[in-house]
Amino acid sequence: MEEPLSYTRTSIMLLPDDCLSIVFQFLVCSSHESFGLTCHRWLNIQNTHRRSLQFHSSLALPNVSSLSQRGLVVSAYHLHRLLTRFQHLHYLSLSGCSELPDSCLTFLQSYPSKLLHLNLDCCFGITDNGLSLVAAGCSSLEAISLYRCNITDAGLETLANGCSALKHINLSYCSLVSDGGLRALSQSCCHLEAVKISHCSGVNGTGFKGCSPTLTHIDADSCNLDPEGIMGIVSGGGLEYLNVSRVNWWRSGDTLAVIGAGFATRLKILNLWLCRTVGDESIAAIARGCPLLQEWNVALCHGVRIAGWQSIGINCNKLEKLHVNRCRNLCDLGLQALREGCKRLLVLYIGRTWKLSATAIELFKLCRGNVEISKEEIMLIGPSN
Repeated sequence: MEEPLSYTRTSIMLLPDDCLSIVFQFLVCSSHESFGLTCHRWLNIQNTHRRSLQFHSSLALPNVSSLSQRGLVVSAYHLHRLLTRFQHLHYLSLSGCSELPDSCLTFLQSYPSKLLHLNLDCCFGITDNGLSLVAAGCSSLEAISLYRCNITDAGLETLANGCSALKHINLSYCSLVSDGGLRALSQSCCHLEAVKISHCSGVNGTGFKGCSPTLTHIDADSCNLDPEGIMGIVSGGGLEYLNVSRVNWWRSGDTLAVIGAGFATRLKILNLWLCRTVGDESIAAIARGCPLLQEWNVALCHGVRIAGWQSIGINCNKLEKLHVNRCRNLCDLGLQALREGCKRLLVLYIGRTWKLSATAIELFKLCRGNVEISKEEIMLIGPSN
């Protein structure tokens, strides 16, 4: 006689954490919070899957009139509690926590070194001491943003030595940074891909000399670059994006020709917006030496004349977007050179010109019907524009 089957009572609570983790991964994002509210055990599983944490700073809200506005106050207690709860973060943003002191970053030293991205934008209380704490606790860091932070070359050197895996760094408006700090980054961080140094008045570019060929993106808007510095910027040979708009040329005149000296053959996007003194010599050198250019902004470059436009037309065979807004010396012959060359051109930004006749523009439209004529003026160009 067969024995009756015995049924064992089962429950989802009997599943091991590994199984619950798999269940969590298949949930839609909107269900993650509900999962964590079930019980402490499920909350712990939710916490282990948290990869990013961003504070809602007042600076990120719309209609903020000034960066001097009081930012979000984050205490050491708050940060410690959050880092204790979420121990597997890859991305942490403290952007806009303007009163955050260096001491709050002490907890990063005991944090599991899994943090890959750290955003400290507008954390005015962060100094070189804070960077030393980051370097000691985040050896795997790949990206850090220090926009408007009060850090110096000494802090950057410490950061470079402790975070050699860095690929992306934003130093925009860090007025105390010079080429000494950039040199430390270039020498110690062999995997650097992108550096932003916009409005760093103490930078002339020489700190990039001998940089890694992995460096593909440099944003140097409104810097005091000189010919030697520009040569340093392109010296790695891997540059694909370069922004030197509004560079202060009053000291050295037309010196951009070094971009076309043979080190920037991979350059695809070049922004020279408001470089008023750049002339035909530099434009011709760049047109010849950067054969892969796909987008070029020469808006408000008043020194470009017929010879410069002819060089662009003849040599820029891969150019798809060209910005010539408010160029005082773009005349009918210059537009003719662009019309007869630049065979892959798709968009021409040409608003507000003085020497162009309506006939020349209509002739361009007639002969190059596939090219969009736009009056929009774009200051910041790039892959997303």
